Amino acid sequence: MKIYEIKAKSILHKTKIPGADFAINHYSGCQHACIYCYARFICRWRRKNERWGDFVDVKINAPELVAEESKNKKGTIILCTTADPYQPIEKKYKLTKKVLQNLNKNMKLSILTKSDLITRDIDLFKRFKNCELGLTITTLDENIKKIFEPFSPSSNARLEALKKLKKEGFYTYAFIGPILPYLTNLEKIFKEVSPFVDLFMFEDLNLSLCKKEIFKVIRKKFPELEEKYKNLSKAFWFDKEKEIKNLGKRFDKPVKIYFKHTGSLTF
Repeated sequence: MKIYEIKAKSILHKTKIPGADFAINHYSGCQHACIYCYARFICRWRRKNERWGDFVDVKINAPELVAEESKNKKGTIILCTTADPYQPIEKKYKLTKKVLQNLNKNMKLSILTKSDLITRDIDLFKRFKNCELGLTITTLDENIKKIFEPFSPSSNARLEALKKLKKEGFYTYAFIGPILPYLTNLEKIFKEVSPFVDLFMFEDLNLSLCKKEIFKVIRKKFPELEEKYKNLSKAFWFDKEKEIKNLGKRFDKPVKIYFKHTGSLTF
């Protein structure tokens, strides 16, 4: 893992991510090295053809930039879109913590992570007038998790983090994305996670962005699914939408669906 300490010229950027106005990427690159991660596109501009999961840029002046650039801003701001704000390196640099300390507390804060480290900053979250805190849960099967998200915290650790955040009174959500066809058990996730979230969000698997990586794993670990993955269709994802909506009603939880294949994801 190569760590690059750099200084950014600016840190607050407009984003088209649904539900957010601005994004802060004080880390670029991610130690979790998830097989399906769409942020790997930034590798196109990396030095020495570095692969996703092999590097992290640490923008060490981000806290100072945030203090200046956010002071007169309004709207929702998300941390981060090209990394996980609570990836392991955060334990050393505490950059997310410092960014939160300097960020305009009148802005709505939105954070999505795969790490239970998020609970470290509960006191900082309470300083914001409005915030929503989410954990990504693609599966509750630890064997599947280790294959697709090799260096991320366990699904159980994420569930415990949601419990703690909910107990502290925060608005919480679970992001089920991407859904791994024939591997993500939606009903089980609803059953186990529902008590600790206010909302479920769902994303389909966009193979156009990670086809090579996904099929390499499928052939090796789930060869019986290779043909099914080759034949994924819009009909499959429309059926998933129906399943999600039915489960939402059954467990009395609102759902937001961001599926590229069905047209529910728009920018």
